[in-house]
Amino acid sequence: MNQGAVTSRYAKAFLLLVEESGRGEQVFTQVRALLKDATSAPQPLEPDIEKLVLLLRRNHRLDCLKFILHDFVRLWCKEHKVVLVKLITAVPSPGLPERLEGMLAARTGCKIIMEASVDPELLGGFVLELDNEMLDASVRRQIDDIRRQLVQKNNRII
Repeated sequence: MNQGAVTSRYAKAFLLLVEESGRGEQVFTQVRALLKDATSAPQPLEPDIEKLVLLLRRNHRLDCLKFILHDFVRLWCKEHKVVLVKLITAVPSPGLPERLEGMLAARTGCKIIMEASVDPELLGGFVLELDNEMLDASVRRQIDDIRRQLVQKNNRII
């Protein structure tokens, strides 16, 4: 059977289980934490997550757990009109995440969950990842674009 179909079915069933238990928000938060860093798993795990792991172990599908959890997060966000956003800046920018969060919430009509981080290699500017789209307004990308253009022009001359 197609692994994508398997993970999708388990994720849908897990979403139904979570909705029925009424602990969806807590499970969603723990699943995101697990996907971010599985070694520092929140303790104790939500009972719904433990049920899923036991079911997967019994059905010899434990290798699909990560994919199922990713699908669950995607389905949860779609169901509850939540948009996950990553903001990476070159330097700490107090207030920027809050302003962007408000602006994106107004435009999308969805709840925005923003994860902000700092990456000095950007040199300046920011990178914003929203769903499967990325807005790269970093100085590093602009320098790379200029470098690429120079290489292309020099290759034409030779």
